[in-house]
Amino acid sequence: MSCKAKAAACLLAGCLMIGGFSGAEASRHAAEQNSTTVVNTERTTEAAENTRTAVPAGLRGEAQAAAERAAVRHTPASWEPAPQRPADQVMRLWNVEATDTGGTLLFSDSPEYVKSDGITYTDTVEGSARVLFYHLNDTSDLKKVAVVLENTTGGFTTVQVTRGGMSEPSSSYLTVGKQTQMEYFNTKMDESVFLFSHGRRLLRPEMGTTILQPGQLVYGVFDFKTEVPVKVYIIMYPADADPLEFVKTAVILPKDEERLRGTFKGMDRILRSQKVYNPEEDGVVYFPIGDNERDPYRRGIDATDGSQVVDYGNYGVLYHIQIPTVSSYATQYYLSPLGGVYAGAMQVALKGDSAASLLLTPRDRTYFGDATPPESIEQMQTRENGTAVLSPKAELADLGTYDGETAPSFEYSPPGASNLPVNIILMPANEPLAPKTKRG
Repeated sequence: MSCKAKAAACLLAGCLMIGGFSGAEASRHAAEQNSTTVVNTERTTEAAENTRTAVPAGLRGEAQAAAERAAVRHTPASWEPAPQRPADQVMRLWNVEATDTGGTLLFSDSPEYVKSDGITYTDTVEGSARVLFYHLNDTSDLKKVAVVLENTTGGFTTVQVTRGGMSEPSSSYLTVGKQTQMEYFNTKMDESVFLFSHGRRLLRPEMGTTILQPGQLVYGVFDFKTEVPVKVYIIMYPADADPLEFVKTAVILPKDEERLRGTFKGMDRILRSQKVYNPEEDGVVYFPIGDNERDPYRRGIDATDGSQVVDYGNYGVLYHIQIPTVSSYATQYYLSPLGGVYAGAMQVALKGDSAASLLLTPRDRTYFGDATPPESIEQMQTRENGTAVLSPKAELADLGTYDGETAPSFEYSPPGASNLPVNIILMPANEPLAPKTKRG
């Protein structure tokens, strides 16, 4: 496994290729042969079958049917297939302002390949929090992964779980990444975890029953709120063990070379534009997410040893994207992967609409980005300086067409198993909208 760019970082099941390397360079789960990274980016038969659906390959039976219904039900009415782009289009950087807010993010992805039982990360939180775990069973035995909550006070308390998703264990990394994001963005919760004085409970009951076969990984993201300090343990433990007893004597596992774990303050990032986007005047514009140039990585502390750490890729950070647009023209939104294969989901909420919509990226198959030509170093530098070229061969995920009055607000988080950075692109969608008739 190798990373060859400035600030490039191999992380969270996708070698994050900052600056847009080829899909062949961009997989973290690659075999090293004579110091050469070997990656198979060809579509498998399973992936090819999924080009007919909007569902990850790992979903089957009723679960698959339910996911397909959800994808259709939560697709905005304005969604249309992406138009054909006959020639290169010049894009300008659109300035957005970032504000970090929200509670505490606990990030557990080191060791990613877990070779022995133990605690992969632990810290104490109070108030709003999010936990992200991403771990692979790299043993020859059956294992489970769980999040254990421990009340550190002498009184009774309740932890409210408000949102979350966890994949089924699988050796298909992109399937795991997309399935977790679909569940997270499409699942609101209002569940209580009751903790007696110094008592322990699982964050979710299925963590006590879900088994990882050797070579399988699991990925989960959950939001919760505490009223008092609560200690959080992320553990990998034997399939036949009691996790609440196991954690009493479990040791903290050493980090792997990527050091991707830690506690980060401000688990949300709001991206806003002060300038109103006018498709007629501004043309095609873009802004990047996950490049560490325009969108800096979060910095935090590894509570297990006090060291400073970086969340390369901002995994676990929930982005709230709000770009005001004029109401007289419609704006088309796209997501464009720059680093290689990509599989995820987003959410969009419209003004006056109480129900948010699930957006799959891409919508028509499990992943994309493998057919997008890699950027040259010159193209990467030009893009970072504020001008980029949108090639007709670039793969785009359609995020919908909206006018200024619908005021779309997007939620986005970098998906596990995918490559960064990505561009969010805005462009003119069609002719000017007909003026609305005033009543009275």
